[in-house]
Amino acid sequence: MPTSQRTQVGIVGAGPAGLVLAQLLHQRGVESVVIEARDREYVQQRVRAGVLEQGTVDLLNDMGVGDRLRKEGIVHDSLELRYDGESHDIALSDLTGGRAITIYGQQEVVKDLIDARQETGAPLLFEVDDVQLHDTQIGFRHDGVDHTLECDFVAGCDGFHGITRETIPGAARTELEHVYPFAWLGILAEVAPSTDKLIYCNHERGFALHSLRSPKLSRLYLQVDPDDEIEQWSDERIWEELHTRFALKDGGWQLDEGPIVDKAITPMRSFVTEPMQHDRLFLAGDAAHIVPPTGAKGLNLAVHDVRILAEAICDHYESGSDAALEAYTDTCLRRVWRVQHFSWWMTSMLHRAPDADTFDERLQRAQLDYVTRSEAGARTLAENYVGLEQV
Repeated sequence: MPTSQRTQVGIVGAGPAGLVLAQLLHQRGVESVVIEARDREYVQQRVRAGVLEQGTVDLLNDMGVGDRLRKEGIVHDSLELRYDGESHDIALSDLTGGRAITIYGQQEVVKDLIDARQETGAPLLFEVDDVQLHDTQIGFRHDGVDHTLECDFVAGCDGFHGITRETIPGAARTELEHVYPFAWLGILAEVAPSTDKLIYCNHERGFALHSLRSPKLSRLYLQVDPDDEIEQWSDERIWEELHTRFALKDGGWQLDEGPIVDKAITPMRSFVTEPMQHDRLFLAGDAAHIVPPTGAKGLNLAVHDVRILAEAICDHYESGSDAALEAYTDTCLRRVWRVQHFSWWMTSMLHRAPDADTFDERLQRAQLDYVTRSEAGARTLAENYVGLEQV
């Protein structure tokens, strides 16, 4: 028999954005129901971003979900830019008053948030299908039963391919997109990281990134053609290319190899939809915007969205004011476009465009020299990378 339930906030999507929003609302006494199309195992295992800004770490700790993060997260107070076979240190913490980034996989963040949600006993439903949104009414099927949620507000946290954004009439939204002429081939390798730093590498053959997920797992990336198929890239070819791009002139650094347990090619693009709200539907995270991964901003930007949204919703219930809800789009988009610019800037500085000529290469080299030789240039990178406190 169909069931109907009333809740203050219906949250579509159990990724970091939806789960952080649910926890923030719960802490302020606001009810919510979270629904997710995928099963719990899939949501907890999908490998995504792993770089957390200082503000994201602080918020997770303030929410009471930072126990494992504090024990297992790897704090980085600097990163390395590598080009022309030379390495250059960017002292993140020294340039930002002690702020840093922490390596802690998105899937680990999601596990912590799911555990926290279940401890509250509040509804978190996986494997829902036939989701339909009509104004603030959410219809869906779960365990073979049709359900209807009657909501005061709906939060669309269901990603770029979700249904919430598409329910906003086309005439009421503007979608802006930039597609980059390259992609990332990412691998997860069972080998201890070759260095305790992130390395962003500009090479004549293309960009490369050395990152990590744990003391025993390395995460590495290569710039490739967006039309490449993963079958074209054998493990041997991947390691050979990584060695070539990371090599130093003096031969003073060695990339360690290990079994590759996961590899995939991801296209790169920027996307923003404006506005991020329609009536009482509010979009957050990838449902509203996508950034190229070079700046490590996707998860962090999603968390910022729902931090703003949670405060606005709580203002509605606690003070009766809708001023913050009405300003949600404008408030979020200030940071969205700052982050889009930073991600574009990092991408442009570090990747080799297929149609780049000598003039383009000289401009790119000049930018790299400025960032690595000027304190002002290094501070611009550092402040944006660890996360601007105010935008």
